[in-house]
Amino acid sequence: MKTWLITGTSTGLGNVLTEKLLAKGDRVVATVRKPDALDELKETYPETLRVAVLDVTETATIKTVVDQAFADLGQIDVVVNNAGYALFCSVEEASDEQIVHQINTNIIGSIQVIRAALPHFRKQGNGRILQLSSAGGQTTYPNFSYYHTTKWAVEGFCDTIAKELAPLNIGVTIVEPGAHQTSFGSGMTTAPVMEAYENTPAGEVRRAIAAGTFPIKGDVDKSVQAMIDSVEVSPAPLRLALGGDAYRDMRAALVSRLESLDAQKELALASEKND
Repeated sequence: MKTWLITGTSTGLGNVLTEKLLAKGDRVVATVRKPDALDELKETYPETLRVAVLDVTETATIKTVVDQAFADLGQIDVVVNNAGYALFCSVEEASDEQIVHQINTNIIGSIQVIRAALPHFRKQGNGRILQLSSAGGQTTYPNFSYYHTTKWAVEGFCDTIAKELAPLNIGVTIVEPGAHQTSFGSGMTTAPVMEAYENTPAGEVRRAIAAGTFPIKGDVDKSVQAMIDSVEVSPAPLRLALGGDAYRDMRAALVSRLESLDAQKELALASEKND
């Protein structure tokens, strides 16, 4: 039996992960923004599910909730940073407030959950962090610029701390799902549309999603099981790609970047000082 702390469990992958873990007999501290979001699940698993109210934009509350979870349960084996959402609009359409909230939720919130857990992981001598990113943490799609900003940032953060934490027996895995049939789409925040972007790729993606022609083939159950299985792998896999679209899109982006880098090899080397 493992003990997990999972943020953002009301819906989507976080909710399915919580249900799956409880069904297999693990303990879960599940954070939600609305106190009654998991009432039915709590009735089914009164001994192994603890629910805490948490808005990850509130740093002081994050520390309180995480500290209390470790104090109550003695040990937590896995922390899953799942809370987050997407701001779906072109670059000029977002308001300043929307941009700040996107960054505070997806980047600062994730960082502070990890920072709150680390003293406890170090004390107990082990721990595993699963950070939800996206295929959009390695590639990009028009109309998701601010969402991509957060996912690319959190991937850079986790890639770095994985090196810092490995000697402390704390593993970090960046989870990169493609499109899955969850509440992600309905949970997206939008902004008033500007006509100037209607005949650009931003408008094309907007219309494709509105028409339901954007392909969604990810299997939520299989992907969640892959996340669960990953915590048994040692050392922790740094990245976990979930879905054929995630693999194809990220691979194409990485190949393109490598080709562009290789094309600049002579320029890069020529920019060095001569010995």
